[in-house]
Amino acid sequence: MQSGPHPPALLAPAALADSLFLSDNPLRSKNPVHNVLDHQPARNVDCKNSIPTGPIDTTLCDYETVESVNDRLYANLHELVRMPFFKYFQIDLFRECPFWSDDGSCSDPGCAITTVDESEIPEKWRASALSRLEGSNLDERHELPGCYYRDSDFCFLDDNTEGDYYDLSLIPERYTGYSGPDAARVWRSIYEENCFGVSEVNLLSGPNPALVSLPDTMSEAFRLDGGDGGQCLEKRVYYKVISGLHASISTHICAESLNQSTGEWGPNLQCFINRVASHPERLQYIYFNTVLLLRAVARIGPYLQAFDYCSTGNHEDDAETLAKLSDVISIAQNAGRFDETVLFRGENANILKEEFKAHFRNVTRIMDCVGCDKCRLWGKIQTTGVATALKILFELDEKALDPTANHNLLQRSEVVALINTLHRFSESLEAVEDFREMWKAMSGDDGEKEKLIVEAEKAAAATSRPRPSPAAGREPNDKRFDVVLARWLRVCKESTIGCMGLVVAMWRRGLEALASLFTPSGKERGPAGFEL
Repeated sequence: MQSGPHPPALLAPAALADSLFLSDNPLRSKNPVHNVLDHQPARNVDCKNSIPTGPIDTTLCDYETVESVNDRLYANLHELVRMPFFKYFQIDLFRECPFWSDDGSCSDPGCAITTVDESEIPEKWRASALSRLEGSNLDERHELPGCYYRDSDFCFLDDNTEGDYYDLSLIPERYTGYSGPDAARVWRSIYEENCFGVSEVNLLSGPNPALVSLPDTMSEAFRLDGGDGGQCLEKRVYYKVISGLHASISTHICAESLNQSTGEWGPNLQCFINRVASHPERLQYIYFNTVLLLRAVARIGPYLQAFDYCSTGNHEDDAETLAKLSDVISIAQNAGRFDETVLFRGENANILKEEFKAHFRNVTRIMDCVGCDKCRLWGKIQTTGVATALKILFELDEKALDPTANHNLLQRSEVVALINTLHRFSESLEAVEDFREMWKAMSGDDGEKEKLIVEAEKAAAATSRPRPSPAAGREPNDKRFDVVLARWLRVCKESTIGCMGLVVAMWRRGLEALASLFTPSGKERGPAGFEL
């Protein structure tokens, strides 16, 4: 689908300028494109013992560690997602959009995808077999036509009663021609699900913290970044998850772009500069999402290693899949340093978490409104993958993660989506390196570089900042009333104190909403300059 500041290390200013692509507040950076494309990735460092030169905001890891492991991570994931268990995916791409009647269907050939006949799918992974195996997960389901969610879910899941099978290894995520008002409406609606009033501008415009090295605890990381002890941490994390997903998708579109003159596919440097490099914070969010996903994989590692990946009956593919997966889990244990226990704490934590889940669930439903089949497929997979990671981090305790006690904890579709989504983000970082090589190859032609930057500035100036339309804004909120009411009744039934807290929170939100009528937040526009 077309589509912040961090504490620098105790290094000399010159070293910072040479080594960091996000060494200062991106809003105040004079040369953001140079900061991104002139950056030289680090190699062979470790979160635990390296001298960090770029802590990733709201994590316990730094850019250099992610860069040092990404080659190995990408190589393993690239092979893993081509193995039978992870490449076959069943999904319903024709469920009706719940928010507006016209999905702006894409007629471009690039939007079309080919299904796989069910006879080619190993029998044990077909919908009929999975429904028998996953019967224990039918408890606490909240049903909608063709999909459902459980109380612990951050997304809507297909119920496997409808849908086709796809071989994901044959469907690259790339430019499709799906753009303009229809794609803009989808992204605008997604950003409007950021109900917390956080925008790119107010996330990045705060004062830069003092020079520090990588913090030892997540609490310290939040404090150093100007956090207020828990009140806004979840809001910032939510925004970064959404914006990082958008930036990663944009990177894939630019990495696999169609040259209209030659008819050939390849990287488009101008596209990348326009959409990502000229806004370095977007690249930061790709790193943030990568760390978050790695932490989820590390935490669910024993469960993943206990899964049955055999498709042929001779267990050779099972052993090969487990070998690659074990490498990925090992990398995740090193680089996935994110302390989920710091979030959703305090007297209103449960209310905030329910709100967080409800809004992310709606993001997954908005994917049914994407008019391009290929974009809808990858949008649904990646929102499911991120939602699965969020569930692993914020809903499942150590007892629940025991693969012996809960062998049906996750649906197969969630496992496949999680690994494919991590692959998408890792591949985005790999693509950034390719763009840096293209930029480096132009080292003798500063005039050509300047031309690319000027074109990016023109594109940003020409990009309108649309106001939300009734179809894209109000309808999703109206249709959530039943969900909000059900959640309210459930909280009040379980706890009088929780019920009173919810009443106070709703009263406070009403006052904030009234105040927002006079103070535009900018959140309805998405990140400034994103070409949609």
